[in-house]
Amino acid sequence: MSETIKILTIQDISCYGQCSITVALPVISAFGIETAVLPSAVLSTHTSGFTDFTVRDLTEDLPEIRKHWEKEGIYFNAIYTGFIASKEQLDYIKDIIDSRLKPDGLVFVDPAMADHGEFYNGFTQEFADAMGELCKLGDYILPNTTEACYILHKPWKETFSKEEMLEMAEELKAFTNRYVILKGYENDDKMGMIVLDKKEETCEIVYNDKVNYVSHGTGDVFASSFVGSTMLGKSPSAAAKIAREFTKKAIEKTIDDETHTYGVKFEQAIPEIYDLLKTN
Repeated sequence: MSETIKILTIQDISCYGQCSITVALPVISAFGIETAVLPSAVLSTHTSGFTDFTVRDLTEDLPEIRKHWEKEGIYFNAIYTGFIASKEQLDYIKDIIDSRLKPDGLVFVDPAMADHGEFYNGFTQEFADAMGELCKLGDYILPNTTEACYILHKPWKETFSKEEMLEMAEELKAFTNRYVILKGYENDDKMGMIVLDKKEETCEIVYNDKVNYVSHGTGDVFASSFVGSTMLGKSPSAAAKIAREFTKKAIEKTIDDETHTYGVKFEQAIPEIYDLLKTN
């Protein structure tokens, strides 16, 4: 019997709204991978389009959970980080990576802190600098262009040329152990991302048809399906194609429902994961 793959995802729980752990847990599990969770915070809803939401910061719980896992001898094949609530939590997460990741384990960092040229509520350049340090522990980092610009101290703009995207990916090499997946390249009717292999010195642009639809949580859908695909042995470019197509299918399930404004209906796309794995 083969060893069970176990992934730990560290990010917040938004009790209502399709993002973070409420996306990562079902999506990665749908790939047949055992998924453990470590909440960085608990919110009544996510922060986009809702007001007066409640937030419970779980910073003080992180080291105690790590200690218990050490006592129980719990280790993980991969650790995938998403929305982190504070700079202090980043230090605790580094300890968890150091102590709970298996020697041949992988680290995926989605530096979920900004989009469309702006920080999410509560984040600053100081946090972005600290997030850059966490990215240096990542075998894979998955920033969008806004997050990349904050990490690199570069100005953001609506559209980057192919040459500018490639240059940014090259600069991000210093912030990862292996792969840079830089999202947000647009070319006519296509959306693309840069897939850069630091060790092999290769770089590829993965394209998909553009869908003119913006929604909270699509980055989490992409990152979670990328993690799942990679852990099943897919190459980074194949995993990026699977993740992009799965995200597109989730958007297509949602786009005609004007009442569904808080995420995408990724659950309805989950049955298509098998075909995506088979054809990529």
